[in-house]
Amino acid sequence: MNFYCMTLFPEMMEQAMNTSILKRAMEKDILRFQAFNIRDYTKDKHCKVDDYTYGGGAGMLMQAQPVYDTFQAVKEKIQKPVRCIYVTPQGAVFNQDMAQEFAAEEDLVFLCGHYEGIDERVLEEIVTDYVSIGDYVLTGGELPALVMMDAIARLVPGVLGKEESFMTESFTDGLLEYPQYSRPEEWMGKKVPEVLLSGHHANIEKWRYEQSVERTRQRRPDLYQRKFGP
Repeated sequence: MNFYCMTLFPEMMEQAMNTSILKRAMEKDILRFQAFNIRDYTKDKHCKVDDYTYGGGAGMLMQAQPVYDTFQAVKEKIQKPVRCIYVTPQGAVFNQDMAQEFAAEEDLVFLCGHYEGIDERVLEEIVTDYVSIGDYVLTGGELPALVMMDAIARLVPGVLGKEESFMTESFTDGLLEYPQYSRPEEWMGKKVPEVLLSGHHANIEKWRYEQSVERTRQRRPDLYQRKFGP
């Protein structure tokens, strides 16, 4: 899996990607990541990438030319058609199904906006997917892009230690994950459920499923209704 990110803050992306599980995956060459600094592709002698919006309004807008030329540099490196994801609150809300869909790609490009956004004309030229991580506004697209790359990367074979690490967690089967416990058996007067100490795998799986269903019903009734109906 190759991630390419077009951003004004490449150092922010690189620092986050070079930690923990993602770092180990890149060291094993399972993942690759490259950030492209949009400022490197502006034709403005002062490295300016934004300007006032036509029609007035508050804030500045990222210009089409530097974004487009950055994307051309990415395309030249990939040498084949590629999905370009624009991180925007106007996009479809990111979820686990979308992560699985993107994880099937060999290359993904993320476009991170700033200020009041990006000139519509370049978006029409290069963007294939408009994606949001939720109904709120952030100062830029870098954090949402990192969220998505993390969720996608962990679905790539070899990134996690065991396949069941993601096959049994929240959202994989439309339910939230069941509660989990570790040693000691009792902590602050709270004991590990007896069924988990029984060694009876069928009973444990039954308990875990029931807990997933109940937790989903309590905490995410929208997911519960989607799976079981009203």
